[in-house]
Amino acid sequence: MPVTRHLLAMGGAFLADPDQNLKLERFFVSLTRLAAPRVLFIPTASGDHEAYTLRFWQAFGRLGARPEVLPLFRRTPQDLPGFVADFDAIAVGGGNTRSMLAVWRDWGLDTVLRDAYARGIPVGGSSAGSICWFERGITDSIAGPLTALDCLGVVAGSNCPHYDSEADRRPTYQRMVASGEVPPGHAADDGCGLHYVDGQFHEAVRSKPKAMAWRVERAADGTASETPITPRDLD
Repeated sequence: MPVTRHLLAMGGAFLADPDQNLKLERFFVSLTRLAAPRVLFIPTASGDHEAYTLRFWQAFGRLGARPEVLPLFRRTPQDLPGFVADFDAIAVGGGNTRSMLAVWRDWGLDTVLRDAYARGIPVGGSSAGSICWFERGITDSIAGPLTALDCLGVVAGSNCPHYDSEADRRPTYQRMVASGEVPPGHAADDGCGLHYVDGQFHEAVRSKPKAMAWRVERAADGTASETPITPRDLD
């Protein structure tokens, strides 16, 4: 049977909503089509931050999933391909994307994750966990102005999270797309998820009423063209 590949790239608020709004997390779990899926959380970008990891355990436990964490700053499983292959979905947390990708490459986890996605394991995350799946992303990994970063490239194009919550995201992304520094792509507000199926944008979903998605492309006159996408409200 053909394999269907899912990616849920979230702009922000994943595991961090103060009202315990788990609509995006619930939608992510539903992509497995399983009643009690094993969901792996990779918190490398935050340095395996314990409080972040605890929020994952609590949230996905409430959703009926069977959560587990892959540590890369403590004792790490010896057989990473075998360990990752045992899960039904993979979520990546936020933090420093550049450092995360460097650690992944050293462990060979970048290849393992590309293979998992190719086999049809749903993947996703927010912030660093969102941009890491694309060709290029907009990151604040380095102090100072936002920069563009080469990522895993399992999905073509570029990605920008936190489009509504960080003032420099929108103008920087538009400028980089207009100049060709990053390819065309999608941006997401906090509380918005971009759902890709087999590498193609499928729909936007949201856990917050005003969260929006955006398609950003290079216009014929060399400027950026921004098209709003109204997400589907999640129950």
